[in-house]
Amino acid sequence: MSEHPEDDERIHRRADLLPEEQAAGSDDPEAQAEAILQESDERTDDPSGTRAESTQTPGSDHT
Repeated sequence: MSEHPEDDERIHRRADLLPEEQAAGSDDPEAQAEAILQESDERTDDPSGTRAESTQTPGSDHT
């Protein structure tokens, strides 16, 4: 788990699988939640980097 209790709570809440995740199954919902939240935090901390790397987000040539 995380070094921070508040992160542990976020992970625990996110480990409750969404319906499509339940249908697909998960061997380790807690590890899946931790990975999802870590990636989300990285995108939040670096929105311009995310925009540049994403194929779903328009780059600077689309603004």
